[in-house]
Amino acid sequence: MATQAATQRAVTPTGPGGPPPGLLTGLSLGYFMVLLDMTVVSVALPAMAERFGTGLSGLQWVTNGYTVTFAALLLTAGWLADRYGGRRVFLCGLAAFGVLSGACALATTLPALVALRLALGAAGALLLPSSLAVITRAHPDPAARARAVGTWAAITGAALAAGPVVGGVLTDTVGWRAIFLINVPLALAGLLLTAKLAPETERKQRGGLDLTGQLSAVLALAALVYALIQGPDLGWSNNRVLAALALTVLAAAAFVLAEARAGDAAMVPLRMFRSPGFSPAVVAGLLANFGLSGLLFVLSLFFQDGRGYSPVVAGLVFLPLTLPTAFNPIYTGRLVGRIGSRGPATLGFALMGAGALLQAPFTGDSAIALAATLLGLLAFGFGVSFALPALVAGVAGTVPAEFAGIGAGVLNSARQVGASLGVAVLGIVLGLSPTSAAGTRWALITAGAVLLLGAVTAATGLRAKAPAKP
Repeated sequence: MATQAATQRAVTPTGPGGPPPGLLTGLSLGYFMVLLDMTVVSVALPAMAERFGTGLSGLQWVTNGYTVTFAALLLTAGWLADRYGGRRVFLCGLAAFGVLSGACALATTLPALVALRLALGAAGALLLPSSLAVITRAHPDPAARARAVGTWAAITGAALAAGPVVGGVLTDTVGWRAIFLINVPLALAGLLLTAKLAPETERKQRGGLDLTGQLSAVLALAALVYALIQGPDLGWSNNRVLAALALTVLAAAAFVLAEARAGDAAMVPLRMFRSPGFSPAVVAGLLANFGLSGLLFVLSLFFQDGRGYSPVVAGLVFLPLTLPTAFNPIYTGRLVGRIGSRGPATLGFALMGAGALLQAPFTGDSAIALAATLLGLLAFGFGVSFALPALVAGVAGTVPAEFAGIGAGVLNSARQVGASLGVAVLGIVLGLSPTSAAGTRWALITAGAVLLLGAVTAATGLRAKAPAKP
């Protein structure tokens, strides 16, 4: 009882007037940086390749170094936020993100940059669940909380829309190092705002950290990504590649066994997967980010190396993809509220797949090819803005209430796993092709097929909700 009372006294109230106006801005800056980093790097990849003298596999590690640790540590970050307080974890993550971003800008070798990107992904993982925990504490009224989370989530669209353009402008005018330096003032502003305004969240008496589950998950994902990236260079029969594939299988088996033994105390309680619609939503989330991140990686290289676009032009060409994500999720949320998540998610995947396949025959440098690219990216962008919000809503409506936070964490983790696999697998497709145009064509076909599989998964696996009667 004494411990509980002490914990309650440590929680800072927001005051009778509600949370300060700048609090949501500070929390949103953290989420903005996390998402910006996933897209801003793509346009700068050719400049990094020139600076470090690296090939395709090196660029894949620059991209995947961030997403691997982000995906693998996201659920543990939620445990830390519950155990030690969301405010404290958020501030630590924000400070680390700013410092590590500055260090990335100073990297002089490719291994150093990849190592820093791995650490940066871990810092980013700390920011996502902790910011939600602070928002929940600062807005006790459900309606006000829903509006705050909606504003916070809208940053997703802004970051996706800004990433390629900001990356192109900074790379063209200042150099690729500037894409990391931009995070330093953003992190500092967020740190000042949240340190002053954020309330502490209640520290929950949770069980011990699921170390076996966490370590096995990290090993499985890292080993799989290593094998997929290094396989084309070293050869699929290389001892290191074979060892990585074997480690993937063993670590994945250890993860499932550890979670089954831990029951509801596990990092990922397996009981959630018995909920109708949960497993298909998680698989669909993985497939969605496979296509999105893979397409950004492939086309960023093709636009600059294949078509000779400058980084600025390459970033602008991505606008048809990114702009719909800034406004259409609002409509998608209303649509899901009326008809459920199955229809919007299926439509979204169909548009994403069609958008990728539409571009595949047109990998030349003609006006027709550019028109096909822009139209395909527009369809893809609307598809993203339908599919991802619908999947979030689908997960929220399928898992038991006590697993709502963990369910959202599993979906986010699956999406980042999909992002890592998309870059790795489509990188293999590029490497196997004789020319940049041919590689891009086959990568687009592969991505399109995967996304159409996502449409089938959503149509057959997600639960439809009948509209409420007036």
